Amino acid sequence: MSYVNLTADTFNDYAEREGIVMLDFWAEWCGPCKMFGPVFEAAAEKHPDIVFAKIDTEAERELAGHFQIRSIPTLMALKDGIVVFHQAGAMMAGQFDQLIQAIRDLDMDKVRAEISAQQD
Repeated sequence: MSYVNLTADTFNDYAEREGIVMLDFWAEWCGPCKMFGPVFEAAAEKHPDIVFAKIDTEAERELAGHFQIRSIPTLMALKDGIVVFHQAGAMMAGQFDQLIQAIRDLDMDKVRAEISAQQD
């Protein structure tokens, strides 16, 4: 398995890491989640330097609530511990590959500066 299943107890161990963490909020009963699952898992195989993690919203209601997950699948990406992407809906493989590349290309110094400017 090239992805991890996260729980409320293990979330911070992964979310606070340097690098990219891709989160897939899903549920067993969700048709679009089942369609996106293989895309997510294939990307995990293709990008071993990225942490790919699945969060079962039925089992982890508190975690889903914390992130205000209203529909699934919801994809979230963190880079160096900062949420840089958050969107509901499944993606096709090509779209997901483009997203991964865009996140790789992010200048995190610029992102941190923008966050700092918004807070001032």
